[in-house]
Amino acid sequence: MFDRVRSSYDGVMSYLILLLLILGLVFGPGIWVRRVLDRYSEPADRYSGTGAQLARHLLDQQGLHEVTVESTQDGDHYDPTDKAVRLSEDKYGSRSLTAITVAAHEVGHAIQDHQAYAPLRLRTYLVRVAKPMERVGAGALMMAPFVGMLTRAPSIGVVMFAAGFLTLATSTLVHLATLPTEFDASFAHALPMLDQHNILKDVDRPHARRLLTAAALTYVSASLMSLLNIARWWAILRR
Repeated sequence: MFDRVRSSYDGVMSYLILLLLILGLVFGPGIWVRRVLDRYSEPADRYSGTGAQLARHLLDQQGLHEVTVESTQDGDHYDPTDKAVRLSEDKYGSRSLTAITVAAHEVGHAIQDHQAYAPLRLRTYLVRVAKPMERVGAGALMMAPFVGMLTRAPSIGVVMFAAGFLTLATSTLVHLATLPTEFDASFAHALPMLDQHNILKDVDRPHARRLLTAAALTYVSASLMSLLNIARWWAILRR
C-alpha cells in the first residue's frame, strides 16, 4: 500500500516538474525580454536624442537615405518591402537606453537588407509563407471540435487538431531557425555602430548588450507565447 502511494506521489511530482519546465520554456523568455526592456526604459531622457533620431542618424551614416523611420503600433521591426525602420511609440520618441538600443538593432536589419544578407531574405520569405499557414492552422483548430461532433468520429477531430498544431507552430520554428539573423543584427551591426559613434555612456555598455540580446529574442518569445493558443484549443477539443 505504501509503495503504491509512493509511486502515485512520484508520478504526480514528475508531472508537476514537467509542467513547470514547459511553462518556464513558454513564459520564461517573454518575461525576461519584457523585464529587460522595461528596466532600461527609465529614465526616458537619459540620452540627448530619441530612438527615431538615432535611427535616422545611423541610417544616414550608412548611406541608407532611402530607408524611412516611422512610428508604429505593430511592434519594433524593419520592413524590407517598404524599406522602413518602424519603432513603437515608446521607442520612437523616447531618449531611454532601451529606445536607442532597439533603434540600433532595427537599423542593423536595414544594413543586412542593403548587403543582401541571405539569412534575412530567407527569414522574410519564411515569415511570408508562415502567415497563411497560421491562418489555416487557426481555422483547423476552430473547426476540429465541430467536425468531430458532426462526423461522430473523434479521430477526424484529432487529425484536424494535429494539422492546426503543426501550422500554428510554424511561426515558432521559423523564428528559432532564423535566430542567428537577429543576433547578427544586434552584435555584428548595432553594437559596433553604437561603439563607433560613441553613443553609449560607458556604464551603459553591458546593459546595452543585455538589451540587444532581448531584442534578438523578442520574436521567439512572442511566438512561444502563441503556443498557448494551441493548449486552449486542446482543452476545448477534449471536452
